[in-house]
Amino acid sequence: MTTTATPKTLGRRLVFVLAAATGLTAANLYYAQPLLHTIANHFGSSEGATGLVVTASQIGYAAGLAFVVPVGDLVDRRRLITRALMAATVLLLVASVAPTLWVLIGALGLAGLCSVVAQILVPMAAQMASADTRGKVVGTVMTGLLLGILLARTVSGLIAAAFGWRAVFVVAAALAAGLAVVLAAELPHEQRRPGLSYGELMRSLVTLAGQQPELRRTAAVGALVFASFSAFWTTIAFRLSAPPFNYGDAAIGLLGLAGAAGALCAAPAGRTSDRGWVRPARMISTATLALSFAVLWFGRSSIVWIVVGVILLDVGVQGTQVLNQSVIYGLVPSAQSRVNSVYMTTYFVGGAVGSAIAAAAYDRGGWGAVCILGVCLAGAALLLATPAKRSSLS
Repeated sequence: MTTTATPKTLGRRLVFVLAAATGLTAANLYYAQPLLHTIANHFGSSEGATGLVVTASQIGYAAGLAFVVPVGDLVDRRRLITRALMAATVLLLVASVAPTLWVLIGALGLAGLCSVVAQILVPMAAQMASADTRGKVVGTVMTGLLLGILLARTVSGLIAAAFGWRAVFVVAAALAAGLAVVLAAELPHEQRRPGLSYGELMRSLVTLAGQQPELRRTAAVGALVFASFSAFWTTIAFRLSAPPFNYGDAAIGLLGLAGAAGALCAAPAGRTSDRGWVRPARMISTATLALSFAVLWFGRSSIVWIVVGVILLDVGVQGTQVLNQSVIYGLVPSAQSRVNSVYMTTYFVGGAVGSAIAAAAYDRGGWGAVCILGVCLAGAALLLATPAKRSSLS
């Protein structure tokens, strides 16, 4: 393969393209969340079974993180990214015409696998950034990613209210196709990679995890945090569609706008990392997450308190995520795709488990059970983010 070297620095234009691309790609995992009650009614399925739509997307994403993202250390990432986006386009179109709930679950699970483009782009940005701006660049790109995640729910709800839930996936497919064209034009070609086989590459993931205790700890914190985040967003549509709210798709989707405020903390969190304040900032972020579920339980019948809880939830989750990624990208610079794969696979396995448990908890114990689950997960993350002795990250 004849290629040119990846640039060592980033211009504003490319940073913007990367931020927008990560957001639009990651959004594929979240379009269904505010629509779950509508999908359940359409197929006549239970809340627990319909919740598997979200769980399948996250499992697919975790599989892509484990088996696709590491390939970014072997091949030209530009080619890998564009091919994954074209596959996502086809799968999202299948989801838009799914005749049964199980076809929808399968299509979105595979679309989740292809949507790992977001996690190929983030380490790519980190690699191209200079050491003293890496936190800022990661924070900026993550702002785009997080806005995509959060606004996906709002856009999804509005489109579904106007044109039906199937139209959401038609629009998502069109965006994926357009993004493939833009990234093919904007992304740089890369140097030839080391001569590893795919099997050696996958075995090296286990080696990396074994050799990097900070990677293991940071991944565990991330998994617990994302499990709590997923627990909330998997069940909030059921809560808000029930009395005393009785909201429709559009109103439920608008809740994503409140969460978008949390994305604004991504860039400041990146700057905090550049100053070396990771440990105290991470403790504050996880504590904020735990507090959010207390607010959500207290205000379970008040939309005002729920909005406050969502803002706290997203500030805690997004701040922790940016801080975590700023840490891991500095651990092994020569293997950033693999380091990111270990971290993000763990992260999304946590999210999938959180979604599945939360759907079952809501079926059996209602909103109170979900809030208790969220507090427990966030509390465990806080304990892991508070090491017994001072580390080099503080």
